[in-house]
Amino acid sequence: MKKILVTGANGFIGGYFIDKYKSKYNIQKFSFLNDDVENLHIEDVDIIIHLSALVHQINEVSVQEYDRVNVVQTLYLAKRAKENGVKQFVFISTIAVYSGELEKLDENSYCDPITYYGKSKLKAEQELLKLNDETFIVSIIRPPMVYGNNAPGNIDLLVKLVKKALIIPLGRITNKRSFVYVGNLSYLINEVIEQQHNGIFLASDDKPLSTTMLIELIAKNLDKKIYLTKIPFFEILLKMAKPSFHKRLYGSLVVDDSATRECLDLTYPYTIEDGIKLMIGGENI
Repeated sequence: MKKILVTGANGFIGGYFIDKYKSKYNIQKFSFLNDDVENLHIEDVDIIIHLSALVHQINEVSVQEYDRVNVVQTLYLAKRAKENGVKQFVFISTIAVYSGELEKLDENSYCDPITYYGKSKLKAEQELLKLNDETFIVSIIRPPMVYGNNAPGNIDLLVKLVKKALIIPLGRITNKRSFVYVGNLSYLINEVIEQQHNGIFLASDDKPLSTTMLIELIAKNLDKKIYLTKIPFFEILLKMAKPSFHKRLYGSLVVDDSATRECLDLTYPYTIEDGIKLMIGGENI
């Protein structure tokens, strides 16, 4: 049985992966917040899944803090892993490493991140790839928004909105956005480990959804009657008042992960309809 160290084990993705694969792997948990990295024993660890990161923050955080957590800590762990014979380092990155202007992207799309978070993740990727060789496999996974039961983020906000509201002014939006269900992301991580593939991989559910379609799916699984309407000038006012929020609701961002699927001969176990149903039902496994 392979021994895996999971950082960020108390987080949403880490918790799901551990519950899903605890009978398959000998899993060791590590938290940079709660555990002392100097006392970390990895001499007998086969694989590290590095999920721990400083993500987008509501309150402003300095570029130095993003670098300290997402770059310096990551490289310290990776170099120690390589020195101690760890065979594979799986780094969970983000599509925030790409240009903020892209509406469709793939593994080879131009990287020009616009946030401190994206910049720090890209820097970590670049330095990690320098460590890759025949004895130390570096695998990088770039997911879009990850959703599931108890996941933080914009989808959770939409679920709360649908639960509370009867009339929602987000009808007839025709954008396209890619998401990935936490069960599909965990499946991808497992396949990368099983196949011992190095390189960069994208994660995405089987198809993108418009904001309107996403709300309709959420309402259907909540068995909630709602009225989606298009209010004149609502979009314009939202764009003026909250441009970043407007972009998430009305903008498109499609992830083309066909190269990843072909490389790994990958077929995900869950459709996006399955994922939404499981998220609403509270059953993530």
